[in-house]
Amino acid sequence: MKKKLLNNSHITKTFVLMLLGTFIWMGCSSDNGDSDNNPVVVDDDMPPNDDDTPPVTANYYKLIRVENFGYDLENGNQFEDKATLYYNLIENKEAPSSLRKTSKWDVAFSGLYSSFMSGNNGGDSKNFGYGTSNVGGICILEKPFNEVTDIPEDSQFKTGSEIYGTDENGDFGQGKGWYLYDFSGTIVRDGSLNNQHIAYALGDALKLNNGNTVPARTLVVKTAKGDYAKIRMISVYKNIFDRANYTRDAEKMYFTFEYVVVPRGSTRFEIK
Repeated sequence: MKKKLLNNSHITKTFVLMLLGTFIWMGCSSDNGDSDNNPVVVDDDMPPNDDDTPPVTANYYKLIRVENFGYDLENGNQFEDKATLYYNLIENKEAPSSLRKTSKWDVAFSGLYSSFMSGNNGGDSKNFGYGTSNVGGICILEKPFNEVTDIPEDSQFKTGSEIYGTDENGDFGQGKGWYLYDFSGTIVRDGSLNNQHIAYALGDALKLNNGNTVPARTLVVKTAKGDYAKIRMISVYKNIFDRANYTRDAEKMYFTFEYVVVPRGSTRFEIK
């Protein structure tokens, strides 16, 4: 069961949620990967599990698409704070939380509405995989997915938890993020009721009403075992993949994204 810590920041955010209602999207991230809303708690009764099983090489160099990865709303309110989601990129499947202390996942979706992403690293005490030999991390580039060909230096990867979420060009922004949240609906659209409280994934550049354009963002993940993946986030809305069709009441959070994985030691991303 997910553990909570009560602190002043948590109380403040709870007050904001009560004031603005359940439609608020707030990020709880910082550059060091810590989160006031969902602080990482390491379970002493969950020992490290270093998995030396060879990776599933069949998924290297392929463009893989994942649609509607998220929560079944029949089991709860979509605006409730959820447990962390884990995804295994090389095997292209969800990993259960029971495998948190293993190398069986590469990217975590956590924080409020599970909208902040991080890698799997065993050496960072703020990481969900702390205590293992996992070497993962995550970084974000201001480039379209197809233009990201060179793998970043290892120094660019951040190893904490809840690293990238809301973008600084939108409401509740936490630096460079993979999506922009438009609370009033006036940042991107006309502010009418159905255009409010919209989250725009930034896998493609986004034109704003003020004339500025937010560059496309591509996430790059170093996996638990040292492979590399680039990710294009497409949507958080169930079965809605075109921004023009996002609406206030559309079902969320259901993550749709595309990615490519290349083996450890690679210097470039390729599709073969």
